[in-house]
Amino acid sequence: MHDIPKAAVETPSETPSLTQNPEGPVKSAGSSAVKGVIKGADMASTQIRRGTADYRRVNLALVAAGFSTFAILYCVQALLPIFSRDFGLSPGAASLALSATSATLAVALLGAGQISDMRGRKAMMALCLFSVGALTVLSAFAGTWGQLLAIRALEGLLLSGVPAVAMAYLAEEIHPSDLGGAMGLYIAGNAYGGMTGRVLASLIVDYMDSWRIALGIIGSLGVAAALAFTLLLPPSRHFVAIPRPPLSSLHHPFLRHFKDPGLRWLFLTSFLLMGSFVTVYNYASYRLVEPPFSLGAGPAGAIFLVYLFGGWASASFGRWASRFERGRMLITGVLLMLFGLLLTLSSSLWLTVAGITCVTIGFFGGHAVASGWVGQRAEIARAQAASLYLFNYYMGSSIIGSLGGWFYAGAGWTGLAILIGCLLLVALFVATRLARIEQVKPISTTRV
Repeated sequence: MHDIPKAAVETPSETPSLTQNPEGPVKSAGSSAVKGVIKGADMASTQIRRGTADYRRVNLALVAAGFSTFAILYCVQALLPIFSRDFGLSPGAASLALSATSATLAVALLGAGQISDMRGRKAMMALCLFSVGALTVLSAFAGTWGQLLAIRALEGLLLSGVPAVAMAYLAEEIHPSDLGGAMGLYIAGNAYGGMTGRVLASLIVDYMDSWRIALGIIGSLGVAAALAFTLLLPPSRHFVAIPRPPLSSLHHPFLRHFKDPGLRWLFLTSFLLMGSFVTVYNYASYRLVEPPFSLGAGPAGAIFLVYLFGGWASASFGRWASRFERGRMLITGVLLMLFGLLLTLSSSLWLTVAGITCVTIGFFGGHAVASGWVGQRAEIARAQAASLYLFNYYMGSSIIGSLGGWFYAGAGWTGLAILIGCLLLVALFVATRLARIEQVKPISTTRV
């Protein structure tokens, strides 16, 4: 998806903080039910509606937040060949600039939402955005590779304080009938932020031949976006802090999800699809700047523009999944990724670009199906199910993304394609298992 998974989009009302909604009190008996209905009506009457000035401010603020978050996260993907040159690194070692961030982000996402449930929304997001922007500027002055990696790892921890919290803010503050539009704009900011960060970084290094200038400029834009976010976003009106849950109870929902075979396969799917996708993009720049293509950094970075197909693929596969079954569409997405991977083995630039485009469409389509499936299949604690999906999503990016570098260094693009092809064959097997489970046990639609 876009860079924020659809699972998070489809389950905003399931975050722990949102238990302060009308559905909870209504389930009580007697006067409690009446009070719950009144409370829900009062809340709805004060939520932000489309067409108002506050609605526009919220959308602008969260588009800025999503743009900044994912531009900073993924800008280094276009800089990997420059890191290899300036620090004398192998492709696998250079890829740690992204993997270090995505790994700490994956782990931190498991707890970021719960911290926000206790501490609040806007202040936490603003602090994280300012901090990440400042750290990115600071990374431009890193003296060693180790220093740069340490800063990038810290950025991953702080980046976790934006995506899940932004979803919760929207679900609390935007009227339900207008929530879909607001969420869609936020996701668009995420996707285009990731694309622009990559393209902008590649253009800067093409003209100025300096990764330091690229990170400095992108970090400065991140600070500016944080300032815009802080000035624009209205304060929370419906946030209700919840007490810190006992540590002994935190693991129960996670264990429950792993008992469901369908969810286990879906978590594995997120790991395999995201890992394969990021690995293609990590080393596509290397392949395009080397013979037989020998493109400059700017033209090579333009490959990230095929991300524009991602939004169409996500929306289309999402619609088709309800018409043709999720399992079939997930299989289609994986097969399309495999077909695109085969095309990238060509020495023709146009066939290679077409192959990366197919990989992109297949990934976003398959990811949209799988992430939405998680939200539908989880019978309880859907926020925790979404966080497990996200955890595997970013761990796939981190682990497979770095592993691919060693294959590329040892056997070139062919070796990398063999690795990814094997992973996608496993994903195809998993997709067929999910298709069978879908036939045997229909997904649950019960809301908890």
